[in-house]
Amino acid sequence: MLAANTTEESIYSYTPTDTLTMKAIVCTKYGSPDVLQLEEVKKPTPGDDEVLIKVYAASVNAGDWHLMRADPCLVRLAFGLFKPRHRILGADIAGRVEAVGRNVTQFQTGDEIFGDISGHGFGAFAEFACVNENALALKPAGITFEQAAAVPSAAVTALQGLRDHGKIQSGQKVLINGASGGVGSFAVQIAKSFGADVTAVCSTGKMDRVRAMGADQVIDYTQEDFTRNGKRYDLILAVNGYHPIADYKHSLSPRGIYVTSGGSMAQMFQAMLLGPWMSNKKGKRMGNFLVRPNQKDLLFMKELLESSKVTPVIDRRYPLSEVADAIRYLEEGHARGKVVITMKQ
Repeated sequence: MLAANTTEESIYSYTPTDTLTMKAIVCTKYGSPDVLQLEEVKKPTPGDDEVLIKVYAASVNAGDWHLMRADPCLVRLAFGLFKPRHRILGADIAGRVEAVGRNVTQFQTGDEIFGDISGHGFGAFAEFACVNENALALKPAGITFEQAAAVPSAAVTALQGLRDHGKIQSGQKVLINGASGGVGSFAVQIAKSFGADVTAVCSTGKMDRVRAMGADQVIDYTQEDFTRNGKRYDLILAVNGYHPIADYKHSLSPRGIYVTSGGSMAQMFQAMLLGPWMSNKKGKRMGNFLVRPNQKDLLFMKELLESSKVTPVIDRRYPLSEVADAIRYLEEGHARGKVVITMKQ
């Protein structure tokens, strides 16, 4: 958090630059974080519908290490069979508009923006990035660039899981498994903004932080198995951890919905393969989903952020040169909120 008398303008002084190169974290082959290298590469040039962004902050997501490792192996079919098609990873971005293409109508030079650029070739782990204007929105007022970079992928995943797939309603009993991580920390707050009664599941050391996010009840999974305590929930969003899909179904109310996005490979494949078979047309529904980044949901989150109904939770910050360490930390599975990459020198 910035000190009260410190402005981001004083930290990130904005001066358009005519440099032809930039620093970026480059991934030329699949593997561990050791394959990531800081290199000097050509600065991108915006196309007619694109915006050139001077990156001030980015954030790390599970998708980054899945792409880096080609894990699961099906990743290779979409992102490069023998080596990554996208050499610069990173989906979440926040910064200023450096230049605009001739057809761009939504932004102008100097605008503060944020967005998820995974649908446009990735590239957030760099000093500059080019992306279609429809992947971006104006940065919410009153939050820092680092906070803004923490939002797009994780928050929209939580939003779509709860609202679009979970059909969340005010007054429902909602359980978030994996409540202290990047997606989970947003899910708790978004569920509360919809008027739900939220039960959050996390480990012992994270309980106080999750309560501070607004959770009505907090379950320490090291001490209690929520699938065996006899309680039933109208909606379960599982974003981390693992329970057999049958246990989740047992914990749903008669017309409850179970949605997963993340967690272990076993959990995701069970939801994908067994979920439709275990669902009832007029009863419990089970399934998973893939997030669909879009500007409309980004603007929805902008409103929640500006109204202080949602506040990004940042666990750690790493400089661009330490993206590999940031991904290693995220892979450990113990992050308390989002892991952010900052361009501050």
